[in-house]
This record gives sequence, structure tokens and C-alpha cells, in this order.
Amino acid sequence: MTGITGAQADRPVPVRPFDEPWHAAAFAITVHLHDHGLFTWPDWADALGRALAGDAHAGCLDGSDDYYRAWLAALQEMLATGGVADAADIEQVKQAWTDAYLTTPHGQPVAIALR
Repeated sequence: MTGITGAQADRPVPVRPFDEPWHAAAFAITVHLHDHGLFTWPDWADALGRALAGDAHAGCLDGSDDYYRAWLAALQEMLATGGVADAADIEQVKQAWTDAYLTTPHGQPVAIALR
């Protein structure tokens, strides 16, 4: 017995719900920020809708990296709107992550130190 009943039992269960680990991380960060009151789900849906519509391939996104790039754009908008991080802050973290990723020995965890 799985403990899944009713409408949940009719839902397909993907073998791997996210194509890449960073897709899952972006999703989890978004849920965490919502749970901590940074934005409402309607505000999130509006931001994601704008990001998806603004994509050069709008209407042809395959739901993988292209979709999650739009997801990140919406998340960055919500961070800026919520006063958490502006574009410069986000760029600093992205650069720190890139530098750490490129200099971390294979097999070691990547860590960044921010000022």
C-alpha cells in the first residue's frame, strides 16, 4: 500500500520529475521563498508567464532547460521585486558560483563564499 488515495492515485508518477538537478533546485528555491512569504502564487504565476512569453522561442519551449531558464528569469524578477537581490547581487553570486565550479577539483563539493 502506497498511501496514495483518490485523485492522487490517478496521477502519473514520473520516473524522474526533473531533467537536471538544477531544475529541481530552482523549483525548491521557489517553493521555499514562497513558503517564507516573499511572494504569492498568483504573483509567481504572473512573473513566470511574463518570462515564458518573453522567451524568443515562446510557444515552442520543450519543458527542459529552456523552460527552467524562463523559471530562473521569473525567480530573479521576484527576488528584485521582493527587495532580496538586485541584478548586481545576482550577477555576483553567478560569477562566484562559476569561479568556484571551475576551480573545484572533480568529485569535491562546490562551495562559494560571498562577501
